[in-house]
Amino acid sequence: MKILPFTDYDLKTPKILEALNEASRCLAELKGFANSIPNQHILINAITINEAKDSSAIENIVTTHDSIYKVLTESGFKDESAKEVVDYRSAIWRGYEIIKSKGFINTNILVELQSMIEHNNAGIRKTPGTNLVNSATGKIIYTPPQEEREIRDLLKNLEDYINSNDDGADPLIKMALIHYQFESIHPFYDGNGRTGRILNVLYLVLNDLLDSPILYLSNYINNNKSEYYDLFNSFRESNNYGDWIIYILKGIAQTSKNTIELIKQIQSEMELYKEEFKVKLPKIYSDELLDSLFYEVYTRINYIEEKCMVTRQTAASYLNQLVDAGLLEYEKVGRESIYKNIRLINLLSKF
Repeated sequence: MKILPFTDYDLKTPKILEALNEASRCLAELKGFANSIPNQHILINAITINEAKDSSAIENIVTTHDSIYKVLTESGFKDESAKEVVDYRSAIWRGYEIIKSKGFINTNILVELQSMIEHNNAGIRKTPGTNLVNSATGKIIYTPPQEEREIRDLLKNLEDYINSNDDGADPLIKMALIHYQFESIHPFYDGNGRTGRILNVLYLVLNDLLDSPILYLSNYINNNKSEYYDLFNSFRESNNYGDWIIYILKGIAQTSKNTIELIKQIQSEMELYKEEFKVKLPKIYSDELLDSLFYEVYTRINYIEEKCMVTRQTAASYLNQLVDAGLLEYEKVGRESIYKNIRLINLLSKF
């Protein structure tokens, strides 16, 4: 395997620069638009749930939004696929917190995130036998380095490349190369794809291209999966780095546009919901309560207690009035009473 930086590559071809300009413009627009939202956590929660679902689907871990939300709100709800998706979202948040605190990305951070995703402490591969398999066909498309020493050396090289700007390459182009190199190293027994996709957004945050973890390529990859694998192989076998970089840059541009549209729709839905809330239940309306209903799409009585600083009896009264007004739906899950913002669920399910 080649080591970074790939000094013999021309990263400023007309086609690459054209795709780079569009990706940079769209990403900057997304960053600015997201920063205009008063409560970004509502946005981040919604987007990370969709990302966790889409990224897991690439690995054939398929579940529904409904099951994911039930796992989030009811500790006894049993759905292993949904639990894996929720754990993936937790890994995104953990990675974000670490890099905001430390200001760098290293191998130990990636090992920690992978352990959260896979629920094991196997760490870096130590025994041979791992292959990169097309999840759609089951076909082996690539056999990565097999020896632990080589894997660790390649990861150290990748780590140095991630945290250095000495080569002068644009960060978005570097992200495309980092993603290729990480997946080529394939350092773990399992969870490489999901860890690599978290690495993408952490790198964007690390380089101040985003302020929060809100851009993910998983949906784009899902919709263009064959092209993803074909270009990965073409890069490896024929040194076709240009088309790979352009594919990733197009993904950044398209996903930025889609995320902006999702933000607009969430804002619009909140405004419509707010007006209806004020008309139907003016005595209990508050901005804090409204935000609580959009913070997660499922809520419970204790959430409202904590976020609105009211008694349990008052919180229960609020939620039951919202159900009666048609603004929430009630469901019993195990021993838990949960209240669903079905409008937000339906909105997120479209993206």
